[in-house]
Amino acid sequence: MIDKFVTDMASAVADMPDGAHVMIGGFGSSGIPFALIDAVCAAGPRHLTVISNNTGSGETGVSALLREGLVDKVICSYPRSRGSVWFERLYTQRAIELELVPQGTLAERMRAAGAGLGGFFTPTGYGTALAKGKETRMIDGRGHVLEAPLAADYALLSAARADPWGNLVYNTAARNFNPVMATAARCTVVEVAQAAALGALDPEAVATPGIFVDRVAVREAL
Repeated sequence: MIDKFVTDMASAVADMPDGAHVMIGGFGSSGIPFALIDAVCAAGPRHLTVISNNTGSGETGVSALLREGLVDKVICSYPRSRGSVWFERLYTQRAIELELVPQGTLAERMRAAGAGLGGFFTPTGYGTALAKGKETRMIDGRGHVLEAPLAADYALLSAARADPWGNLVYNTAARNFNPVMATAARCTVVEVAQAAALGALDPEAVATPGIFVDRVAVREAL
């Protein structure tokens, strides 16, 4: 029988190589895979490109990866939010690269990658520095920018419950970017609060089907 549960967080990310492109779920402090991020910090792959909504806050989450010097580039919508001290420090020192992407465009670029699309036109960013070097087109009298799909080697996600097949249920706002990231990565790794028996999850509550999930680890209770 298919069983995607692994023994611990360390084994879930043990094969992440230097130079990997890594999507990390979360919005604000909701739905962030803190335990998986800590496991990556312990494993120490370097020269990562992190794709996330923001650059973390304080000493945890994406900020921990930046603090450990593991990240060369960040692709995100909100690089400077409350407590983003590590990104600000590294960016000021020119020690990290930033690709700024509007939030809706970021989500749609990942969705395009997951759907196998070649890109899409959007009016967002037209006529600004964000359109520099990109194809533009007038559609119905309005300027649009061609945005490329955005895929990754790994997606690190957080969910409330998972069954052995990798079907995922999220808790309210913790859903955020996690489902779309699951579709856009070659290897999707998920930390969950609780393991569910096969057949125990309400199919109507499953937001990410197990076909998009490769590994699941249960985080320790606080």
